Amino acid sequence: MSTINHLHYNGGMGRDTDACRAWQLLVRFFFAQREHLPTAGGELDLSPAQCHVLHLIEPGRPLPMRRLADALSCDASNVTGLVDRLEARGLVERQPSTEDRRVKVLQLTPAGSRLRSSLLRRMTAHSHPMSRLSAQQQRVLVKILESLVDDIDTQPSPARDY
Repeated sequence: MSTINHLHYNGGMGRDTDACRAWQLLVRFFFAQREHLPTAGGELDLSPAQCHVLHLIEPGRPLPMRRLADALSCDASNVTGLVDRLEARGLVERQPSTEDRRVKVLQLTPAGSRLRSSLLRRMTAHSHPMSRLSAQQQRVLVKILESLVDDIDTQPSPARDY
């Protein structure tokens, strides 16, 4: 049995305990499934970090470099090298933001969109645990996760976009 199964929270009963248990299960599920990411990325000649970047940039939705750095929990200077390699392969392009020309945004190229789609198909091909859920359970899970992600996406970034 894994260490995470042995963790117990001493907090009171109810909502906080449920939130801790939900978090514990999400982390456990993530780590159990992430083993498929390097395999899918390796088949496409991408590092895990490059896979993550392609996953974070949605087609038709430019992403500020600063937001990407925040999402990767790293300094903006570290993102530059990652983006340089993806740009050299013709998968992303840097452009000035239409809202603030001082801000650089990333956009997928058509080749980047195709590769991202292929990567996502390969990653979800190993979704056996999800297939055990009924269609209704999958819809509920999607709504819950969308709600959590929407909350994250609407929080202002502590640092200014660059």
